[in-house]
Amino acid sequence: MEAVLFIGVPGSGKSSFFKERLFNSHVRISLDLLRTRHREKRLLDLCLATEQRFVIDNTNPAKQERFAYIEAAKANRFTITGYYFCSKVEECLRRNAARPDDQRVPDVAILSSAKKLELPTFDEGFDQLFYVRLLEGGFTVDGWRDDV
Repeated sequence: MEAVLFIGVPGSGKSSFFKERLFNSHVRISLDLLRTRHREKRLLDLCLATEQRFVIDNTNPAKQERFAYIEAAKANRFTITGYYFCSKVEECLRRNAARPDDQRVPDVAILSSAKKLELPTFDEGFDQLFYVRLLEGGFTVDGWRDDV
């Protein structure tokens, strides 16, 4: 049983990565889709109760925001994998501007998330951590190194 947490600002490629790599194996839990914390919690609880693999596809920029997901998953014997989406704010703003109007977020959401962004650590409870970069040819995933 695996719980995956995405960490990155809007426009860094999180949802595209999910569609490309995890769509066929994990349930996507996203506030963008569910719209309320109550709905998000209900879907999370269902995944935990049924031992269904899931991805938290939110920005999760700060350790404090990741804590509740990690705590709940650990309490239910899930392994925790974190994907940190490395990106420059300028690139995220550019990608966001190219999105259809109904998928675009205000620039302030990107800037605000970038200010809160904290690198994840194994001390938070992650079993695995990876760096993800969105390049011209697609995504690259690298193992975690604390010196990067």
